[in-house]
Amino acid sequence: MNAAKLVGIVLIVAGVLGLVYGSFSYTKDTEAVKLGPLELSVKQKETVNVPVWAGVGAIVIGAALLVLGGRKG
Repeated sequence: MNAAKLVGIVLIVAGVLGLVYGSFSYTKDTEAVKLGPLELSVKQKETVNVPVWAGVGAIVIGAALLVLGGRKG
C-alpha cells in the first residue's frame, strides 16, 4: 500500500467521523493567577465545530486519492 492510498483512507475516515459527530471538545488548562507560591489554574472546555463541507471535502479528496493513487504514469 503506497502513501497516497493510506492518506486517502485516513481522509475518508476523518471525513465520516466529522459528519457523524459534527464537533469535538477538549479541555485546556490555563494559569489564571500566580502569586508567589500560590497558583490558580482554570480548566476551560473548548468545543470545535466541524463544518459539513469539510467532512464531505475530506471524503471526496480521500476517494480521489484511493482511485488515482494506484495509477502510475
